[in-house]
Amino acid sequence: MHVVVPFAVDSPKTRLAPVLDADERSSFARAMLGDVLESIRETGREPTVLATGPVDVDARVTVDDRPLTDAVNAVLASTPDAVAVVMADLALATPDAVERLFATSGDVVLAPGRGGGTNAFVARHDDFRVDYHGTSYLDHRAVARKIDADLATVDSFRLSTDVDEPADLVEVLLHGGERSRAFLEGVRFALETTDGRVTVGRKSDTE
Repeated sequence: MHVVVPFAVDSPKTRLAPVLDADERSSFARAMLGDVLESIRETGREPTVLATGPVDVDARVTVDDRPLTDAVNAVLASTPDAVAVVMADLALATPDAVERLFATSGDVVLAPGRGGGTNAFVARHDDFRVDYHGTSYLDHRAVARKIDADLATVDSFRLSTDVDEPADLVEVLLHGGERSRAFLEGVRFALETTDGRVTVGRKSDTE
């Protein structure tokens, strides 16, 4: 199985701009990538980072600056073996969660994200292709049906939680990988309880 982790090198995680500056977002994105790569390696697979530009990371790197859909489809078209794609912002992913995805039978195995996206998948069918625009989970189900592929879905809290918005940082501090959690703690984020709900706040330098 060829395992690919797409990674945007330039201006990652722009929706976190209200709480992290550009340099912090870049560092946080790389911390999450490191956690995802480690979880994959602990399943016994060696991942390849599919990056939009050169990146210094402890893994094989393939550079493709095309949009995500085009870059992933190029991998699918050129790889004769099964292909797994795991997004780089799955900071909650564990080896067990990733192994469950890899081990699930099916020509196409999808791990949906919150809001209708596709956070990870395994393709064992030569004709499967992706389209990451809009509600890609529904689109990918439709593609699988169209090519008469045996379809399976992995319902996983850890694989469904991609980190895009400030509110998602709560889950990273509660359940995230070591690098991701350590980065947030290092820039003084901490859990807070407000009106019975757990939120996240950032301490000032004087606190």
